Amino acid sequence: MSQQSFRNSQTPFDGLNAPQREAVKHLDGPLLVLAGAGSGKTRVITQKIAYLIGTCGYQPQHIAAITFTNKAAKEMRERASKLLDKKATEGLTVTTFHSLGMQILRQEAKLIGYKSQFSILDAADSMSVLSDIMKTTDKAELKRVQYRISRWKNDLIAPEYAALNAADAPEHASAKLYQRYQDTLRAYQAFDFDDLIRVPVEIFEKEPEALGKWQDKLRYLLIDEYQDTNTCQYRLLKLLAGPRAAFTAVGDDDQSIYAWRGANVDNLRLLRDEYPKLAVIKLEQNYRSTVRILEAANHLIAHNPKLFEKKLWSELGYGDPIQVIAAKDDEEEAETIVRRMMAQRFEQRSKWSDFAILYRGNHQARIFEEKLRAEHIPYVLSGGQSFFDRAEIKDIIAYLRLLLNSDDDPAFIRAITTPKRGIGNQTLEKLGHYAAGRNVSLFAAVFEAGLAAQLQAKQLESLTEFCNFINNIEYRAAHEPAGVVLKDLVRAIGYELYLFDSEEERVAKVRWENVTTFMDWLTRKGEEDESNLLKLAQTVALLSMINSGEEETDAVRLSTLHAAKGLEFPHVFLVGTEEGILPHRESIDNGQVEEERRLMYVAVTRAQRTFTISYCEKRKRAREMQSCEPSRFINELGSEHVRSKKNNADPVAAKQHGNDRLAQLKAMLASKTPAE
Repeated sequence: MSQQSFRNSQTPFDGLNAPQREAVKHLDGPLLVLAGAGSGKTRVITQKIAYLIGTCGYQPQHIAAITFTNKAAKEMRERASKLLDKKATEGLTVTTFHSLGMQILRQEAKLIGYKSQFSILDAADSMSVLSDIMKTTDKAELKRVQYRISRWKNDLIAPEYAALNAADAPEHASAKLYQRYQDTLRAYQAFDFDDLIRVPVEIFEKEPEALGKWQDKLRYLLIDEYQDTNTCQYRLLKLLAGPRAAFTAVGDDDQSIYAWRGANVDNLRLLRDEYPKLAVIKLEQNYRSTVRILEAANHLIAHNPKLFEKKLWSELGYGDPIQVIAAKDDEEEAETIVRRMMAQRFEQRSKWSDFAILYRGNHQARIFEEKLRAEHIPYVLSGGQSFFDRAEIKDIIAYLRLLLNSDDDPAFIRAITTPKRGIGNQTLEKLGHYAAGRNVSLFAAVFEAGLAAQLQAKQLESLTEFCNFINNIEYRAAHEPAGVVLKDLVRAIGYELYLFDSEEERVAKVRWENVTTFMDWLTRKGEEDESNLLKLAQTVALLSMINSGEEETDAVRLSTLHAAKGLEFPHVFLVGTEEGILPHRESIDNGQVEEERRLMYVAVTRAQRTFTISYCEKRKRAREMQSCEPSRFINELGSEHVRSKKNNADPVAAKQHGNDRLAQLKAMLASKTPAE
């Protein structure tokens, strides 16, 4: 393609510094871009897409940019479309790992005996399957087995190999459950999230023709957040890259904080070892933070062993020292932080959304929520309940899954019992017993002649009526617009009436609004993507946030450190910075302090202008006040960058002083004309 593909006479090098330009232009073999926090990695990826298409003649359908979240994929797609004419990006793949895996499986499922209209089980569905297999509702035990199976899958360990190499009896028992779990998923024609990466790897390793087809389709790969890849994802990327090895991996070993969910920081080392011609380009100029904040971050992370040396720097001025506050207890800590935030906002005429309170664990948020509410300060919680985790949305999704794949037994059970339609547990138990004996799905069993001998005529009539309804809607779903069919489905099952009959009016209104929002969104998506309801049903399982939920509000952000990765704020408060919290006690016991240090590094590098740390001298644990030690990481920031302050010994006087200062600031502001 010619330079005319670019919008408004832009070039792919506009606004880039020298290392960024080098990373965009490099096409001579595999490339690792070590992108420090705030160093413009997304810009490099999107401008490299523009360079490949607009200058180097790559067809957009031969390029794939792969990341971890829908939000990141959406941002990349939008940025690329601003650089190039709309036509020039048609066919471009910008996607998450799991969405790419789903696309591969849609086309290649038949190679492993699956139909292309398979179901995707989320974590709750997966736990429900395990609960049935294990005959228990003990959540702790179910989560333990679920986590173990997930790690085996991420490490590409099959059930038989897991059983053969089990270290002890509990692990051997988990391996046996792993096998039964996989057998159940196959019976349901379903995959869980881990399978969406694992199974394509297995297909590609056994079917060279399928691998060759995908290698020819995706000729250049750009991988975002490479340090977060697990063993399975690395293998998938290596297979897709093939001998051509035309890829750019962008990552930062200092921000690898997801080992607990399978991420393998050694994948950076593997890249260097397995690709001798690998070029490495470092992005060290930070466009986010002051010099002081970056020097403290560099000082901290220098305590970890380094695979690649890297030091962040900035041209944004030296900035204020990092403030460290020692509070008497968690009550005083929360009060102090909220007072400081209020004072800073008045002094600097900031917005509430300029402030973030970060913590190691969700349980630390409660007391800060209380203090913010008491002061009528708006706030939002990161990592709250996903829109798609709401019961009313999962109810509708169960119907969509059943339309897509009638062998999906968990979806069948949820749909046939929501709303209630006179089909009781006894009927379902008899149906389940018959289906198990015949080795067919619940849906298929309804249409078998032998079932009539097990059920009363009225019971069978109710089941048959439901299944015929699903078959009719399925036919329409394949031939009519998604929005029309979905609205007719929800109306036909009487879902609105069901909500208002089963909930008090206020709750029912909120839940029904969520359903209408979901239907409107699916209708728009069907029109935009020219997809019918069956295609949308498969896609919806991978979505974590609906578009309407992404609107920014002027509110303080409360967030765990993991959920804050990728975000930035002018003013950041890191609370509960104590030994046993950060670093976490389990990490200390298990020798994983290096990852906790990287978590602290992520916290520091979220801040643009000011960074404040707090810890408690005593904290309530198990109803007793226990002494606390400040985190070792505070000293590791370097004494020259840190200013420590102990709260006034008299908390009443301290609070009064803070209130007086706020009153003065408010009076001062009231007497002045607001800034334009």
